[in-house]
Amino acid sequence: MQAIVLAGGFGTRLKAVIKEIPKPMAPIGEKPFLEYILKYLKYQGVCSVILSVSYRYEAIQEYFQDNFLGLEILYSIEKEPLGTGGAIKQALELANRNPLFVLNGDTYFDVCLSNLKFEEGSKICLGLKKMKNFERYGCVEINQKGRIEAFKEKEFRQEGFINGGVYLVDKSLFEGFSLENKFSFESFLQNHFKELKASARVFEDFFIDIGISEDYELAKIKMQDF
Repeated sequence: MQAIVLAGGFGTRLKAVIKEIPKPMAPIGEKPFLEYILKYLKYQGVCSVILSVSYRYEAIQEYFQDNFLGLEILYSIEKEPLGTGGAIKQALELANRNPLFVLNGDTYFDVCLSNLKFEEGSKICLGLKKMKNFERYGCVEINQKGRIEAFKEKEFRQEGFINGGVYLVDKSLFEGFSLENKFSFESFLQNHFKELKASARVFEDFFIDIGISEDYELAKIKMQDF
């Protein structure tokens, strides 16, 4: 299998903590966060990874080269900001397998990737994390068959499912849509989940998002032994 990892971007909210390095290179112990993601993908049976990179991508290339832990590493370099959707669309041009996985480079969701499955006619399956007492994330509603029915805005919820940033996608995901070069993947999903016949699977596995300093500090404690 092949995977795309969104490894671009500068961690604005982590600026005081990680200085001027790409957010996925934020250190967890003596290793960058992205290394943990690549180890996870290797364990899951992925053999080739496309890293979608932008801000100071040279630091990522220098560290991981074109092969890491036996994983083939390809680079999809943003010459100008493309947004998460544009970055995935560009990276898909390098993909030589179908379907493939897409992961955020600043989250770690320890799910079994083989449990992500398309429903009939679907072009994408999302990995959802079941959470309690949260307000930082929007919520995804699904029916009993695992079809996505709605995306809800951020507000406090006692319980719900959030987008865990792990996807199974078909290479033709963006075909048939009129899209700008720069666009948000999250907005694309929210606007077109019905046409995509988007499905989802719910997991309760370990999840962490290093997008804010508090969770980054938590990651440094909880992921030391991964």
